[in-house]
Amino acid sequence: MVSQQLLFAFVVFAVVGLYTPGPNNVMLLASGLNFGLRRTLPHVAGVALGFSFLVAVVGFGLGAVFDAYPLLQSVLKYGGAAYLVYLAVVIARAGPMEAGDDVRRPLTFWEAALFQWINIKGWIIAIGTVTAYAALASYPWNIVTMSLLLLVLGLSSAVAWTLFGSSLQKLVRSERAIRIFNWIMAALLIASLYPVLTEG
Repeated sequence: MVSQQLLFAFVVFAVVGLYTPGPNNVMLLASGLNFGLRRTLPHVAGVALGFSFLVAVVGFGLGAVFDAYPLLQSVLKYGGAAYLVYLAVVIARAGPMEAGDDVRRPLTFWEAALFQWINIKGWIIAIGTVTAYAALASYPWNIVTMSLLLLVLGLSSAVAWTLFGSSLQKLVRSERAIRIFNWIMAALLIASLYPVLTEG
């Protein structure tokens, strides 16, 4: 039996967590502007499915591993931060797409799905989900319910951020404007690390 009150609270928590700016959403926004919705769809699917899978794995026991080995959590935290800095540099250096430019591309499905394992904001939401809303239903249906809801809400959020980015294509046309936009996105990606790296 699913608790309706907890279900509503969880949906609000999930919407706030998934729709607010963070590494995934900043990268989807930049990809939407640079590549459009159609080319970014594998990235969208990788984010939604990868994050939903991460929550399921945490819910089914991986969280206990981090409690037992706190050093592993620190390695993940700083390794993820280093990778986000690398992605920010890639975004900042990107110019406008040109006809026949096949070297530049959005993240693939697997790259986006695997990125969830080092996405610091994703881990915070995943652990918060499993710890705060475990009473949503009896185990294991609570984990299944939360993972499926996060999949649906994650897809809607990823598509919304990508569409927002692709809608900017009409406004951001010049090479200079695209470079400025990419620099701003890179700066936001770096800024998203601040709360995590300064806590505790």
